[in-house]
Amino acid sequence: MNLEFFIARRIITSKDHKSNISAPIIKIAITAIVLGFVVMLVSIATGVGLQKKIKEKVSAFNGDIVITNYDTNFSNDSGIPISINQPFYPEFKSVNGIRHVQATALKGGVIRTETDFEGVVVKGVGADYNWEYFEEFLTEGNLPDLSGDLNSESLISQYLANRLGFKVGDKVRTYFLNTDSSKAPRSRAFVVSGIYDSGFLEFDQQFMMADIRHVQRLNNWEDTLVGSFELFVEDFDEINEVANQVYTEIPSDLDAVSIRDKYYSIFEWTDLFDFNIALIIGIMILVAGINMITALLVLILERTQMIGILKALGSTDWSVRKVFLYNAMYLIGVGLFWGNLIGIGLLLIQKYFKVITLNPQTYYVTEAPVYFDVGYIVLLNIGTFLLCLVMLLVPSYIISKISPVKAIRFE
Repeated sequence: MNLEFFIARRIITSKDHKSNISAPIIKIAITAIVLGFVVMLVSIATGVGLQKKIKEKVSAFNGDIVITNYDTNFSNDSGIPISINQPFYPEFKSVNGIRHVQATALKGGVIRTETDFEGVVVKGVGADYNWEYFEEFLTEGNLPDLSGDLNSESLISQYLANRLGFKVGDKVRTYFLNTDSSKAPRSRAFVVSGIYDSGFLEFDQQFMMADIRHVQRLNNWEDTLVGSFELFVEDFDEINEVANQVYTEIPSDLDAVSIRDKYYSIFEWTDLFDFNIALIIGIMILVAGINMITALLVLILERTQMIGILKALGSTDWSVRKVFLYNAMYLIGVGLFWGNLIGIGLLLIQKYFKVITLNPQTYYVTEAPVYFDVGYIVLLNIGTFLLCLVMLLVPSYIISKISPVKAIRFE
């Protein structure tokens, strides 16, 4: 153990250190680090968590990349159908980074009850459909079983169930415009096998999931025709690059659009979280650093005689500076320890007890989501520690200006 570290440890553990005038200021500095770190930790966990939740919900209803016919305008009905016999289906082998491909079709209709009615979009899906996200959204019943023969099982949202009074096992009579406008509307009686609640009201108000073969028959399509293909990518951060590669690989009469482009305003809004998080981190580190600088200057002022004695005994300026920097490192470490303890504790409470709720019409989620990653917690600790320490290098330079003779006589 070197001399500077030993002296710093003696300063920290000495009784006079705990009872002198610097004690309140040191406590304030540590408190500033604790509060600042808690705010940074919470802002990152909830900000990134909200970004991921919104992305997952948009992907659940649309996939990450949508392949449609060029004449399709993303209305409630699939436009010109696409043959399912494509070189990229069921696996898109010519482009790296695609983990799943599924065929879907949309059909707009109206649910009619004895007392009410509601517009709905029936999303036809097949045995290849990725139910990964809907397993999390499911609140009652079961997901439709589409692996066998054509059946009437459907999945409706909690919004539609509450609005029209449906529960699991009920029949949902749905009416669709006939492809021949001169004929009466066609109807289907779907059975509610499950109820989901994504919290994304824009989608919950519209979508009912059912067997794609119903949509094919309603549109008088052959079994080999579908409305669109939905692709899921392995890394969402590379979605635009993958979408461009997909576009170059598909036939010229097809179009590929990423959900970032399809729902541009939503993702433009979530991208603002990155700036807000960076701004919060910058402000909190600055506040913590200023408080630590104040505490360091007070420590130097209180230990002026000790500085003079150390210099008179032959210690270099840098050696004396290290004494106070070691002391500051300890104080920063204490602040980070309590900041981690309190911050992670609050996040765990929110994750498992969902204390803070949000308006889904504004935030697309019903409660503040929490994202945990050991990597960002470690980086945040290291970054905060190093930045605070770097900020202390400049004020510690004042030690080199202290004269040993004047310092020893300092009262």
